[in-house]
Amino acid sequence: MGSGSGSDPYPVSVSSLHFPSAEQQSISQTLSALRRSALSVTNRLRSIEADAAFVREVADHYNLPLIANERCGSWYIPPEVKSGSAYFKSTDGHTGQWDFSFRRLNLQLLPIAREHGGCIIVDSTRRGKLMPDALSKTVPIWCAVINRSLFPSETAYHSVAFPPNYLGASEESQIARKIDGFVKSLEDLKLDLGELKQQLGKPIRIAWANRSYFHPTDLHKGDNYHLFVLCSASKRVHGAEMSEGGYIQGAGDDSESWAYGLTPPVFWATKSTLFQQSEEDLPIVIEQLVEEHRKKDIDQRAIRIAPTRNLYISQTHPQLVKGSMYDLVIDCNASPEAAEGNAKCLNLGCGSSKLGSRDLRKHLDRVQDFVQSRLSSNPSQSVLVTCETGKDLSVGAVLAILCLFYNEEGEPWRYSADADADADGTPGEFTIAPTNQLIGKQFIRQRLAWITSSKHDVNPSRSTLQSVNAFLMQRPDY
Repeated sequence: MGSGSGSDPYPVSVSSLHFPSAEQQSISQTLSALRRSALSVTNRLRSIEADAAFVREVADHYNLPLIANERCGSWYIPPEVKSGSAYFKSTDGHTGQWDFSFRRLNLQLLPIAREHGGCIIVDSTRRGKLMPDALSKTVPIWCAVINRSLFPSETAYHSVAFPPNYLGASEESQIARKIDGFVKSLEDLKLDLGELKQQLGKPIRIAWANRSYFHPTDLHKGDNYHLFVLCSASKRVHGAEMSEGGYIQGAGDDSESWAYGLTPPVFWATKSTLFQQSEEDLPIVIEQLVEEHRKKDIDQRAIRIAPTRNLYISQTHPQLVKGSMYDLVIDCNASPEAAEGNAKCLNLGCGSSKLGSRDLRKHLDRVQDFVQSRLSSNPSQSVLVTCETGKDLSVGAVLAILCLFYNEEGEPWRYSADADADADGTPGEFTIAPTNQLIGKQFIRQRLAWITSSKHDVNPSRSTLQSVNAFLMQRPDY
């Protein structure tokens, strides 16, 4: 195992810094300026490049595919060797908040593990910690829940595995006591556990890889289990960044606050260009590179939400709307005026981020009316729902549609006022869920599981889900 920091030059020196005159500059201001320089974008990118070298060492050691724990983990894996993404939140491992996320089930890892005998989940954390809570607690919780749910007779794999000498016995015990409750909640989603067992094939064992140790040292892929290696990419730093010659632990973390819109794919595609720029020029250069990449990298695929046969979700893209590929299109962000006169399109005009989530709450009644009126004559028509990312607002709109219009088999709800109305072959009316179908939190959670199981990179914000819950559970019928 190499140190990972290598001999890369980190461009920071006192002579390169500009300070005001001594009369104007206090010691604290000087230290703040030094710290800002140490945390420069260039230093972050150099640190990421060095840590990525360690990640490749881990991949070579275990001969397993690399999975990024988004968003931080993707910085440390060049796209050409990245086999997938996972979404394990550190907050689900925080002391006293241990949880198994039902917003992000991470079931996309099962077939990857079956094909390769396991995987390496890559993440990092900021200064002072050996590994993020996602790797020390969240993923171990998830693995224990998956093992107990899919392999109930394989009791040797039911315990929660923890990194050595890392957590206190009390915390480990408290986490272990919560696993059965998480298993019950997973079963309540009514997913096909037999199918999931087939996708995985064997129970999971865990190993850890970081700059301090590989543990267990001799554990590799096995005949009776799949190996999940939890890799913390960065070197542990105990002191301030200034003491590390420009190296930054967990440099890829919280990239929204420092990257000027730069993303991992753009970084890896253009890093030689980025490293040639001065710190002052980087914001403008990054903006240009990101825009060039954005034009080439819009995902034009739409994903069908199983088990339905006609409901799709995607990132907004003109080619998906043109040519009538889909019978009906709902765009969460586009201007309503752009769809005027087009009976097959509904544009909601929602904003971005949290503002968009609040806007969605105001427009879900329009989504309900549009779907019900357009599909009344032919419920099998295809429906595409889009938003600017394909991961947030569109998920909320699809979730509302699933809850309102689809039964447990993924078929549209149908009813007739006259019990014999369908005897002559006349179709019943397409309508919202019957009034005896209570739409509560568990019902909504089940439908959300359909979405996360079908499109693995969706990431609905808490605000979006709260808007959908409020709309569905405050309807007068309930």
